[in-house]
Amino acid sequence: MPRREDLDLDHQSSFISLSSCLQRSIEFIFDSKASSISCLPTMVDAIVSFVVQKLGDYLIQEAIFLKEVRNEVESLKNTLGWMQCFVKDAEEKQDDNPLIRGSSGISGKGSKSKFFASIKAGCGLFHKGKEKVKLYSIGEEIAALRKRLDDSARNRELFCLQDINYNKREAAAENSKAHQKLKQLRRSASFYAVEENVVGFEDDANKLLAHLLKEDPRRSVISIFGMGGLGKTTLARKLYHHNDVKHKFACCAWVSVSQEYRTEDLLMRIINSFNIDSPSNLEKMREEDLERCLYQSLQGYSYLVVIDDVWQKETWESLKRAFPDSKNGSRVILTTRIREVAERSDERTHAYELPFLRPDESWKLFCEKAFQSFNADEGLEKLGREMLEKCGGLPLAIVVLGGLLSKKKPQEWRIVRDHIWRHLRADSIQISHLLDLSFNDLSYQLKLCFLYLGIFPEDADINIERLIRLIVAEGFIDQNEDDQVMEDVAKDILNELINRSLIQIGKISWGRIATCRVHDLLRDLAIQKAKELNFFHICAQANRQTRPLLVSSCRRQAAYSGYFWSQDDNNLLSRSLLHFNYEREYIFQVERDLRWLFTSFSLLRVYDAEVVNRFRTGIFSEFPLPVEIGQLIHLKYLRLRNSPIDNLPPSIEKLQRLQTLDLSDTLCGIPTEISKLTELRHLIGNFSGYLPIENLTNLRTLKYVSVESWNRLSPDKLINLRELHIEDKEWTREKVLFTFNSIAKLKSLQILSIKLSGERSFDLLQPLCDCPCLSDLRLRGKIEKLPEDIHVILPNLECLSLEDSNLDDDPMPELEKMSNLVILDLSYDSYSGKKLFCTAKGFPRLEILQLLVDELEEWQVEEGAMPRLRGLRIREHLKSRIPERLRSIPPPAEGECEET
Repeated sequence: MPRREDLDLDHQSSFISLSSCLQRSIEFIFDSKASSISCLPTMVDAIVSFVVQKLGDYLIQEAIFLKEVRNEVESLKNTLGWMQCFVKDAEEKQDDNPLIRGSSGISGKGSKSKFFASIKAGCGLFHKGKEKVKLYSIGEEIAALRKRLDDSARNRELFCLQDINYNKREAAAENSKAHQKLKQLRRSASFYAVEENVVGFEDDANKLLAHLLKEDPRRSVISIFGMGGLGKTTLARKLYHHNDVKHKFACCAWVSVSQEYRTEDLLMRIINSFNIDSPSNLEKMREEDLERCLYQSLQGYSYLVVIDDVWQKETWESLKRAFPDSKNGSRVILTTRIREVAERSDERTHAYELPFLRPDESWKLFCEKAFQSFNADEGLEKLGREMLEKCGGLPLAIVVLGGLLSKKKPQEWRIVRDHIWRHLRADSIQISHLLDLSFNDLSYQLKLCFLYLGIFPEDADINIERLIRLIVAEGFIDQNEDDQVMEDVAKDILNELINRSLIQIGKISWGRIATCRVHDLLRDLAIQKAKELNFFHICAQANRQTRPLLVSSCRRQAAYSGYFWSQDDNNLLSRSLLHFNYEREYIFQVERDLRWLFTSFSLLRVYDAEVVNRFRTGIFSEFPLPVEIGQLIHLKYLRLRNSPIDNLPPSIEKLQRLQTLDLSDTLCGIPTEISKLTELRHLIGNFSGYLPIENLTNLRTLKYVSVESWNRLSPDKLINLRELHIEDKEWTREKVLFTFNSIAKLKSLQILSIKLSGERSFDLLQPLCDCPCLSDLRLRGKIEKLPEDIHVILPNLECLSLEDSNLDDDPMPELEKMSNLVILDLSYDSYSGKKLFCTAKGFPRLEILQLLVDELEEWQVEEGAMPRLRGLRIREHLKSRIPERLRSIPPPAEGECEET
């Protein structure tokens, strides 16, 4: 084999990354402290999946440098693929086959597997360090590794794998069924109710509602307490969203506390939740200034604030000074697990201990979760009631058990029952075991995504789109045989976790899940498993004097504090860094931190930071993204929200693997070199000027781009663009038409939002008929008249928002023909007339209607119109003039018709 000289820096770093990954993956198998038989196969499978994918990448991308060893690398890739099959098969057989449990060593308790030992030894040779990697030695090392793998392959019978390829047709059929089921699930999950059905709590809600609404003018506190998983937050939300509560209080706010918090952060979040007109320098205020701002804003108003998940009685003490008692019936709701906190938080406290569900309530909740795909017969009901009895009326245990059984065939229920029986204590099942059982029942991809949720802070509202992009970048999602888009696969997985009640729906926006959250007990489970597997490490600090520290052996790190990792930290193995509430006193510190990070973590694949503006320099300055970003050649995901970045450097062209560039809430210029990032899928920020993105054929998300920038684009090649947001950056008095001709070229477009300003207006909507996938359309700007055949032009539209449209004619005759319309928002100045009329058969699928036109005086609705309407927001003066059946419909949930 020819002895080629050293690889150049980029290829050397790439190969070091691959060999390091192999080395660390095998070390993980033996060094992990995990004892769970189901977790290790999961993690090994994920790691092997990543390595197989990487080897495929190198065969393609590094073909010139690897031409002498290409065959060896390709053979190694195939063998590792076989190893992946072994791991999946072992996971399926581990409970029933003692040979798998004992001989393979996967459990962490048995002898070291000869199979894995071979891999470990081979990978030890494969890793050559930082200085030099030579092709001739690489070829020899791969050959040695191949020999060891071949030796292990001859022993497949020891691992009960002789029949692994016998039933390919049956497996393919099952996979096809599963894929169709997931596709059906995604269609059915397109729109959700405002809240999950709340079972039980009727008596509790009525009792507490009386305290909330009673005429006592003094401010008082209602404390709901009970063990974790009992439903305290659910009950508080039920009260918070009650129609009578919304009518009584002038303003409402919700904030979650958790065990670690800072009072000034709480105050800031409460102010934002109240939607108070706060000063522009809110982030720079100290605690006393925030107290004063909140106090003055609430003075004279009746308010309700929910403070969820309180762990210390001092929490309310530190906040109460900011809440005036104007003798107008204001109320505070606290939820806590601790009786003392509930009873002693305030001198005027009504403490309420939440009881367990009654048997009838438990059965109703169980049935809603367990019988999603089939009906209960007598035998299943008997088994279900036996298992349900052991849940003791704890709602979290019930929904998790129901979610587990909903994915089981009827004949498998008895196996679950017997498994529970083996782990009973004091005649009731322990919630920790039930959560373990539900976790172990997940597929390896579901496990990876569930574990990853534990990296987010406690009680966090996790943005779904952000989460999807993260787990794709992390390599948790396989490209399936049907060429399904990876983001769609990730969405299917999250929907599956929601259906299993392992994660909860947070906010709904435009008919889609916008955020999700994880119950504290389930998050604790994810963190516990992650710690056992060294899956991620959380750098948290108890006080401001200590700083977070990296764990050198962990590939994923998260920091919750306002501090940055020190330059003393040296962790070349880190692949993912997530920084929540990244805070610096001075702008130059941010630039210094980023420059150090980009030069110190050369193997980084994911970097996510939310910048908190606490710059006290008096003058807010910005800086270009450091040129050192070009050293992160493996980077797939970069998110710098609310950052002081004003420009991207040309060196960004080196990020050839970048999939997501998220500069949310950042006004930023883009260099021409971005046109070389052909793998880019999501480009987010506030962009103006020339955008050289015409050749980015993989682009799926583009927001927010100015009208001028879009008009200069030629979007013919953006064939995969799904979501597009266009916004005017400046007010204009020029009468300019925005045409949809360029939009018509986007055949995959699903979501389109265009916001014009000044004298701009929209041209004819007819070109949108060439966008067959368009389901969500939001327009701000003048439209003189809606086309009479809008239901033909936009046959699949599910969401429509119009603002500043200034329509002269009643739009209802056209809009009510849109048979798939689910959400309609006729916002400010959308219609200049005084009368609207809806016929009996109009809007057959409409669920949400927001009617906020200023001049409207009369709205006639025939019987039978809008039969599915569940959310209605209209002007106050119209409420007495609409049919009785419409008056009882509550307004849409907060944020349901707003962008998140």
